[in-house]
Amino acid sequence: MAQKKRVINESQQALAKLTSVRVSPRKLGIVAQAIRGLSADKALVQLEFMRRRVAKEVKACLMSAIANAENNHNLNVDDLYVSKVLVGKGLVMKRMRARARGRSGKIIKPFSNITIVVEERGE
Repeated sequence: MAQKKRVINESQQALAKLTSVRVSPRKLGIVAQAIRGLSADKALVQLEFMRRRVAKEVKACLMSAIANAENNHNLNVDDLYVSKVLVGKGLVMKRMRARARGRSGKIIKPFSNITIVVEERGE
């Protein structure tokens, strides 16, 4: 699996992964769709002023991807854009809540994973 990362990263790309984000993939997908295809600085501004709670964590992941591009792959930060944002399902915690007449209600607490790939725009 590490070899695949190297192959991807050799071609003007850098990525950052964030696992076990305590939000459902559906809610995280809304935030991911908002930044997909934007330049890196515009995506950071978009996440800064987004009112969703998970936007802070996505912003931290995007900043990590930008730092990886700058430090590990020697890419120009001014030319970076968000090429891919992948959202996946993580583990699901299942809890029980007592209900009337000896029954139980199911509580589902989902987790998500997000991968952000930034790429340098070709001239």
